[in-house]
Amino acid sequence: MNRTQLSQLAVLAIVADARSFRKAAAELGIAPSAVSHAVATLEASLGLRLLSRTTRSVAPTEEGRMLLETLSPALSDINAVLEALADRKGKPAGPLRVTMPMLAAEDLIVPRLGAFLGAYPDIELDVVTNDRFEDIVAEGFDAGLRLGEHLEADMIAVRASGPQRGLIVASPAYLVAHGRPEEPGDLIRHRCIRRRFSSGRIYRWELEKAGKALAVDVSGPLILSDQRLLRRAAIDGVGLAYLFDGRVDEDIADGRLVPVLEDWCPPFEGFFIYYPSRRQMRPALRAFVDFFRFKSGPDHGRE
Repeated sequence: MNRTQLSQLAVLAIVADARSFRKAAAELGIAPSAVSHAVATLEASLGLRLLSRTTRSVAPTEEGRMLLETLSPALSDINAVLEALADRKGKPAGPLRVTMPMLAAEDLIVPRLGAFLGAYPDIELDVVTNDRFEDIVAEGFDAGLRLGEHLEADMIAVRASGPQRGLIVASPAYLVAHGRPEEPGDLIRHRCIRRRFSSGRIYRWELEKAGKALAVDVSGPLILSDQRLLRRAAIDGVGLAYLFDGRVDEDIADGRLVPVLEDWCPPFEGFFIYYPSRRQMRPALRAFVDFFRFKSGPDHGRE
């Protein structure tokens, strides 16, 4: 492989990702004809058709797909090294994209953002909140925050919080009117406030006692997608709600909410910062991980 082919391979990867010669040209800042020429020359030198072209789209051929499966990780590693070298001259800098659930953003990240960005003013942090389990590599994120039980095995994971706990709660008025559930089977007779994830899936309440785990498909008159709204509806007496304990501790202490089935709600692993394993880690990401890592517990899958 010569130097010309190396640059042509980089162009090929951008065209395949953009599915368009014109979009690839705009990203590279060159003419579409130059992009087309680079790919055509590469195909001629290899004697293979790498891209299938139509009037509307561009897609890799089988040979092109095989080549890109090996090429893309290598280009990603090269890009990471170049970014790391660019950052070595000064403080961690540049864009940093992180995805996380709203709960993690509100409780763990946002309260400390002033201190973090004050310490690293050259970082441009882009926080995207949703509760989907993102493929952070495919979606272009540098890192994400998720509960430990939902992490993929091939990710580096650093603890960002202590253990978390979910609680089933209701208002005193609701329990007076409908009674108190004494075991999970009683939930089918209660009005439960359900939660819908961004994916559209309705959360099944996950309970556990003495090693026995249950996922209860509850029913009720209301479906919401935000923990703050669930809390408000529970306080207003709509029904039972399943919420993180940190969101309702004060309500329980003040008597606005009452926990039920507490012996079926044990603690579980909290939030972790996760990111793909790379030989070179950008200083901006390293700064984020070191700043927001949980200081009082062991890490899981530490790099």
